[in-house]
Amino acid sequence: MKALVRLAICLAVFVIIPAKAEMKVDGGRIPVNPKPEDESITVEFTFKNHGDKPVKILSLESGCHCLNASLDKPEYLAGETGKGKAEFKVGSFVGEHEKVITVTTNNPAQEEWTIPFLLTVPEVVSIEPKNVQWWVGEAASPKVMNVKVNGPNPMKILNITSTRETVTFEWKPVTEGREYNITVTPKSTADIVIGALKIETDSKIPKYARQLGFFSIVKQPESRKDEPVAGAVKGK
Repeated sequence: MKALVRLAICLAVFVIIPAKAEMKVDGGRIPVNPKPEDESITVEFTFKNHGDKPVKILSLESGCHCLNASLDKPEYLAGETGKGKAEFKVGSFVGEHEKVITVTTNNPAQEEWTIPFLLTVPEVVSIEPKNVQWWVGEAASPKVMNVKVNGPNPMKILNITSTRETVTFEWKPVTEGREYNITVTPKSTADIVIGALKIETDSKIPKYARQLGFFSIVKQPESRKDEPVAGAVKGK
């Protein structure tokens, strides 16, 4: 009888003990913090084989074309620490973005190992709203885009051009080098129009030397009859 009790206890312990992760990155998500001027950034990280057997790396796969990674060895012994390197193409990313590398291993208990990254890109220039919009047939009233320079260095607007001649526009500084209002007015709202404003700045960083704001005149869906449109000037 006592033997049966001992066996039951052992089985219960076996069932409730969770499987231990084998390959694991130190510190959880790996922070990636590019500077405003960075087109790409490379980060290094460490990890460990917490299992009791060697683990072979079979492949690495990224869920984003912006991310490539490599590990320093094809196999890691039990208890061994490894090193990795990841390169991100920053491009037009702004804000926080979670990215992962999926590693395929020969370990049946952990055939796929996920390496998590947190990419945090500072918002140097913000345009709100990004697209000012009118419904077809509504009053051709002016609407405003607000441009803010959030980076460490001021940035002046030098010139603005439109891809369509169906709107007029003007801009004025709220705070020179830091904040501007761009007022956009359609000549008519009779037809559907989609266009962009090309905003040229004096930024020394190429990717901030030109910004885009958008405007559109579209048909209003029945389900959105009471919905306001972006960029409307208060009181108009």
